[in-house]
Amino acid sequence: MGDALTKFVEEAQGLSEHFEPQVVFSIGGWGVTQYVIWLFIAFAVTLCVILVSSRKLELIPRKKFLSVMEYMYSFVNKSVAEDVIGEGFKKHVPFLATLFFFILICNILGLVPGFKTSTGAISCTWALSTISFVYFIVVGVRSMGPIGYIGSLCPSGVPKPMVPVIWFLELFSTLIRILTLAVRLYGNMLAGHMVLAVFSIATTVFIQQALFSVSMDAICLVPSFLWFVLLLLMYAMECLVAFIQAFVFAILSASYIQMASHKH
Repeated sequence: MGDALTKFVEEAQGLSEHFEPQVVFSIGGWGVTQYVIWLFIAFAVTLCVILVSSRKLELIPRKKFLSVMEYMYSFVNKSVAEDVIGEGFKKHVPFLATLFFFILICNILGLVPGFKTSTGAISCTWALSTISFVYFIVVGVRSMGPIGYIGSLCPSGVPKPMVPVIWFLELFSTLIRILTLAVRLYGNMLAGHMVLAVFSIATTVFIQQALFSVSMDAICLVPSFLWFVLLLLMYAMECLVAFIQAFVFAILSASYIQMASHKH
């Protein structure tokens, strides 16, 4: 048991290096990491999924894949776009659905053993948050005009002496959304995959200890079985987190669009 714990600690100590971006190849002065490659792989998978599902549209879907895709699109349309944005939500559904499906596929790919999740790299989530940020800013400017949108940052009814203070705080709150969107998604996905890696190491180490120990008694099998059960439970939880994080990113983007397109 002591040898297994020692080996587990040794392998877990170098775990963080496994998740650090590594330059695979360079294009000019741009170093392409493994996370960027998986970002484009996720893009290709998302494109294939959307093209396949859109080419085989049915009034009443009979195939499970089409039924799932229709249900998830309806979910984004109703629970994300309509419920959050309200009036004029339909024109934003394609953008929000694209965000949701792309992030979900990125997260699901990361759950396949040996694959990487691009949402586990801050550079990739920063790119996604930048797209969302630019989108809702453009929506606000188009809805109210540049001056009108800037002025709308301060809610109506605020006492005049407080207007500059409130406006500055709202401006700061708006600008920092690009950071909070990126960090929230990155932190949750990276932490979850690191936890999975820890449980995987523990399971492997204790199973090896049980199989190759001299005694081969039941006491050696108990820890390995417990670690394996915990690994399965954490994997199931990460499957749920993959969906939740895609939903959270999409619904936060929808709320920002709502605030940008409607006066306070």
